[in-house]
Amino acid sequence: MSIFWLTILILGVTGLLAAVVLYAVAKKFYVYEDPRIAEVEALLPGANCGGCGFKGCHDFAAACAGASSLEGINCPSAGKAGMDAIGILLGLKASARNRRVATLACGGGCDRRRPTSEYSGLRSCAIEAAVYAGPTDCPYGCLGCGDCVKACPHDAMRINAATGLPEVDFSKCVGCGVCVKACPRGLMHLCELHQAHHTVVHVACSNHDRGPGVLKACDVSCIGCGKCMKACESKAISIDRFCARVDASECTRCGKCVEVCPRGSILVDQIAVYQRQS
Repeated sequence: MSIFWLTILILGVTGLLAAVVLYAVAKKFYVYEDPRIAEVEALLPGANCGGCGFKGCHDFAAACAGASSLEGINCPSAGKAGMDAIGILLGLKASARNRRVATLACGGGCDRRRPTSEYSGLRSCAIEAAVYAGPTDCPYGCLGCGDCVKACPHDAMRINAATGLPEVDFSKCVGCGVCVKACPRGLMHLCELHQAHHTVVHVACSNHDRGPGVLKACDVSCIGCGKCMKACESKAISIDRFCARVDASECTRCGKCVEVCPRGSILVDQIAVYQRQS
């Protein structure tokens, strides 16, 4: 037998043996996966934002496929329509959940807070929050570097050039919470969007200090006077360490808190902040 044919034979036998070994290994270590997982995952936006509480869309789909009820399982990026489609696919009822959007708990734009220092390093909220108190006398305010904007997987945020603050586009925001995790000062919050009026009432301040220093640091800082809490008939407002907070689930959007706030710290929605400060 010539060298040529001997080589062909050896390669053929080697390839056949390798195929047999690979087949045996694949059969031995095969892990069954419910085919519905792929079908559920196909209905998801694929953002892998983690807003559902799982590591990604695949883990969320696996949880849905393995659940006997979708109660408490929700993908904010998919929205109600997406969850309804998943429920129909699995023969389960999707749990209803009011839509949530991101809001910024700071209204101190460029013209509201007076700068007292300047940072010349790399522009990053995470870095600035770690090395200094910020460009103004308010150590709670937004740093304006846009870490939240860069982190948003839905292109629902931008920095408003007039105010220097992040701006949320409610039409694109799905309430995934990625911006909440990205903010080192915890200024981004997820609030329920009122289903009838499509608005959010929130306090655009996170300053928990008291005294004249708060008044000097920012023109729209909350001073915890409690006038909004007294005016709220639905008892949706509380004072937490000298700063008001609105419970969106109890708020009726009557607007009385906005009318009585002497500092203009309470806003009807995020867009109003930019219109007002522009």
